[in-house]
Amino acid sequence: MSAAIQSPRFTPAWFEPQSLATATALPAPLYTDAAFAAREAKTVFARSWQLVAHAEPLRNTGDHAVTEIGGVPLLLVRGDDGVLRALHNVCRHRAGPLATCDGRGAKALRCKYHGWTYQLDGTLRSAPEMADAENFATEEIRLPQAQVAEWQGLVFVALDAAPPLATVLAGIDARLHGHRLADYTFHHRVSYTVKCNWKAYVDNYLEGYHVPHIHPALNRMLDYRSYTTELAEWYSLQHSPLESAATLYGSGEALYYYIWPNTMLNILPGRLQTNRVVPLGADLCRVDFDYFYPLGTRSSEQNAQDQSFSDEVQHEDITICEQVQQRLASGSYHAGRLNPKRESGVYHFHELYRRSLRDHADPA
Repeated sequence: MSAAIQSPRFTPAWFEPQSLATATALPAPLYTDAAFAAREAKTVFARSWQLVAHAEPLRNTGDHAVTEIGGVPLLLVRGDDGVLRALHNVCRHRAGPLATCDGRGAKALRCKYHGWTYQLDGTLRSAPEMADAENFATEEIRLPQAQVAEWQGLVFVALDAAPPLATVLAGIDARLHGHRLADYTFHHRVSYTVKCNWKAYVDNYLEGYHVPHIHPALNRMLDYRSYTTELAEWYSLQHSPLESAATLYGSGEALYYYIWPNTMLNILPGRLQTNRVVPLGADLCRVDFDYFYPLGTRSSEQNAQDQSFSDEVQHEDITICEQVQQRLASGSYHAGRLNPKRESGVYHFHELYRRSLRDHADPA
């Protein structure tokens, strides 16, 4: 175990495996301690796949997008060779940015600070006025890279060692039942800042136990008695029969995928919504909602109703998550028992989290 886990604030037993039948939730300090939140950047986020972009705006040479994982600025860029790379957006000279916004058709990557210029594959092409620097070889300098993988039109990046993305997502394609997500077109993004720990938000997403109490309109559309959670190694699926007005989704099935550690796919008839939960501190996170629709199959009225309904549900979730965070920080809460039937997804997430902390603990 690491010295951080062995400190007086943390108990090694918190990270030991549990069984579903006797499982308890994570202890409150794991949601409130700033030092531990900083540790997760390396133990959780650097060693997992992060959904960072949609592939369509990155199809052509020089197309690029900026993002960040665990505090590391990244630049996704399509090279002259057609390869999509995730380069560290940190100049090798004095840490200036190579790009500060998304763009199309760049010919090279030029640092905004001192003008060092890199080719699209990350190799240094030129460095102004460095002729007097001894043993300086531009060909030996290049930007570090992260791993990149695409799935169903979505781009994932991993900073450090992680299982292959195909392994993480194994089985999802076969369960989509006609949803061709790669053919869906990006519509827009909505981001919410939530005053809670990122894990509190994920916990809330991973169970339908709260739906009858928090989401009255959503509860009328779903069949709570048939609401089911299935567990895979790296993801979980909540699904339910769905009945809504034809102007919204119509009838079919609601699929809610959670992918370790902070990605969600909300798949309803004629709509894909992706969520990425980004930690901003021990008690603050941002959730990016991206909306995708099959081209030409939905009216603008349907899309507007979808977005309005989703925003209503999201504000209900934000309210309860922020209330929970306040109580986690109160000193009153001690880890409670989980409901084996309704909170198996929460249990699954907590087990992945505990394993991540055990597997990647620094030597004491």
